[in-house]
Amino acid sequence: MGNHGGTDQEQHRGARWERLAPGVARRRLPRWDATTGAVVGASGVLVVDTGATLREGGEIEREVRELFGRPVTHIALTHGHFDHVFGTAAFAGAAVYGAAGLADQLAPGELREDAVRYGMDARDAAEAAARLVTPAHEVADGAELDLGGGRRARLVALGAAHSRHDLAVLVPGDGGAPDVVFCGDLVEESGEPQAGPDAAPAAWPAALDRLLALGGDDAVYVPGHGAAVDARFVREQRNALARRFGVS
Repeated sequence: MGNHGGTDQEQHRGARWERLAPGVARRRLPRWDATTGAVVGASGVLVVDTGATLREGGEIEREVRELFGRPVTHIALTHGHFDHVFGTAAFAGAAVYGAAGLADQLAPGELREDAVRYGMDARDAAEAAARLVTPAHEVADGAELDLGGGRRARLVALGAAHSRHDLAVLVPGDGGAPDVVFCGDLVEESGEPQAGPDAAPAAWPAALDRLLALGGDDAVYVPGHGAAVDARFVREQRNALARRFGVS
């Protein structure tokens, strides 16, 4: 993350972002404690998940531009729930990626109703649903984004687990920095993992096995909600889900 002098307001915005590794940061958003992440390279900036409203998405876009000094060029959506996708329209011109099948799953009416059910203002939900952006770039298995200057991000589709179409983002570390894995809601730290009507509970533990194989024992794992965790936490949550859903 760049070192800003800047105004008090800019410094306050920067303080909202947690530096996970050089050029890799995340912010815990208000209300639903959802995560948004940012990864910067020499020529590109990736944002992982875009917030719950257009206003929140616009705030993320401005803050990332101020922190890194360049606009967002790529977006990765970890899954299709409103608190992770409704801000996408605020990132004009960015290439949007999601797991194969996600674009077909994103139904504006259902997302609007879900957002209102969870307490969102009906006007905010209607505005975000009307301007919903679906991924133009589908990840069937894996895809690698070149952000310039040796910075790469690997997008990996993990199938159905927390949702029908879960995606993780691996940012390899360099210079001794740890790998960072953005997990979406496959992992949650600030509450019990949520299994809604689009979840595949029996497949969730196996998806976490694949996630652990992706990041390894030394990575920083960034949940969809809550504080960053280590591999031990992910493994323990995997085992708890297996017990909860009666699978091995």
